[in-house]
Amino acid sequence: MEKIIKPTSGYVMILTILAAIATGIFTILNVNPIYGAPLLILAFFCIPGFFIVEPNKAMVLLLFGDYKGTVKANGFFWVNPFMTKKKISLRVRNFENKPLKVNDKIGNPVMVGTIVVWQVEDTFKATFDVDDYENFVHLQSDAAVRKMAGSYPYDNFEDEEAEITLRSGVEEVNHSLEAEIVDRLNHAGIKVIEARISHLAYASEIASAMLQRQQATAIVAARQKIVEGAVGMVEMALDDLKVKDIIEFDDEKKATMVSNLMVVLCSDKSASPVLNVGTLHQ
Repeated sequence: MEKIIKPTSGYVMILTILAAIATGIFTILNVNPIYGAPLLILAFFCIPGFFIVEPNKAMVLLLFGDYKGTVKANGFFWVNPFMTKKKISLRVRNFENKPLKVNDKIGNPVMVGTIVVWQVEDTFKATFDVDDYENFVHLQSDAAVRKMAGSYPYDNFEDEEAEITLRSGVEEVNHSLEAEIVDRLNHAGIKVIEARISHLAYASEIASAMLQRQQATAIVAARQKIVEGAVGMVEMALDDLKVKDIIEFDDEKKATMVSNLMVVLCSDKSASPVLNVGTLHQ
């Protein structure tokens, strides 16, 4: 468990040590070297106990393998020279994970890249519960991405009942990813500030096929709208001709007109008009 301490001020100790050195030198020169030498030795022995804690940094202190506490206050301090000191950064850090090939819920290979913003919150866990907390962050983030990607399909082409997909459910997917990473990094005393997907695409081996499928789906949807509109226009034209009593059509002529109008309205190219200079029956 992390224990916050505030050691002795370094300024007070440096004055004390300087006074001890001056007293030792004076004693050696004017009194007796036997009394002055131990004082000098003790003063120089205390010098390694000084250390500085910079802003957003912390110092973990151990005495013969026993955790004594963490110094998070900024300043110049002094502790027992036998103490081992390990500096840890408390600054906010982020890393962008390169696109990782994973399988979605259906099994399609997809490339997912992530950005994780994090900082050390518990120096005791970060120092003693894992070997290398920075490497731990990278490895566990990769594992979280794999698990998250396996919970959702890339899109709903193959899973039409899926309400949330990797491509459309951005907020939900990012929230799921962040929750998974938070749970994994909590063991190392790491606070996750933000985690989100930065890159999402099909893997190269299926990207071309999936693009063709998406294009085909878009074309079918567009054609469906065109046909619906054309049917409405044909129906409106026939109704107007009938209401205004412009011309009478039998069933065969109606079928011919509907066929011609549908071809003109649904064609992807402009129609070339043909003028009839004879009768309607020619």
